[in-house]
Amino acid sequence: MRKLLFATLVVVFVLLIIYLPPGSLAALQHYQAQFTVWHQQHPLQTAVVFFLIYVVVTTLSIPGATLLTLLAGSQFGLVQGTVLVALAATCGATLAMLISRYLLRDWVQQRFAAPMWAMNKGMEREGLYYLFALRLTPVFPFFLINLLMGLTSVKTLHYFAVSLVGMLPAIVVYLNAGRELSKLRTLSDILSPGMIVMFILLGVLPLVSRRIAERFRTH
Repeated sequence: MRKLLFATLVVVFVLLIIYLPPGSLAALQHYQAQFTVWHQQHPLQTAVVFFLIYVVVTTLSIPGATLLTLLAGSQFGLVQGTVLVALAATCGATLAMLISRYLLRDWVQQRFAAPMWAMNKGMEREGLYYLFALRLTPVFPFFLINLLMGLTSVKTLHYFAVSLVGMLPAIVVYLNAGRELSKLRTLSDILSPGMIVMFILLGVLPLVSRRIAERFRTH
């Protein structure tokens, strides 16, 4: 699995080096415009391909889910983007959890013994509320949550449902950020009211998520 992940990352970086010009705003907008044209011509195919790519990225813990979420906000809008990203992210996280449970159990136990002990304690103490809190305000990186949760006794449907709800606030905020970023035409637009609101939402997201998790704990 580690060799597969490494090979995938190498291929992605090589493709980026070959096809991506210097990272100017104009170049990024050029690729975004091409994607927009293809989306307008083939809306269903675009949504399906995007969904599958997102599932693969999250399942294999390949860096890039945040960028894909921003792209979804710019292309699919808030409503359709939320449906696509939330379902794809949750499916990918659940598949990663199942891979850890049935294929990587021994490796995960040996490699992540200390965080595994902490997660087991949290699950024993708070059950699904602990998973919900991790999704809202992750103490561990998301890929590590998926791996470690595979070694717990959490049921697959429970894991899917709690992950879906717990990841929604961050998904909506980043989709909105993608919508605002897609409106940039010059670097001076970064000080527009929409962009300022976006930065505020990104800044308060951890605080709001922590409050939500604490509120659920007290009920």
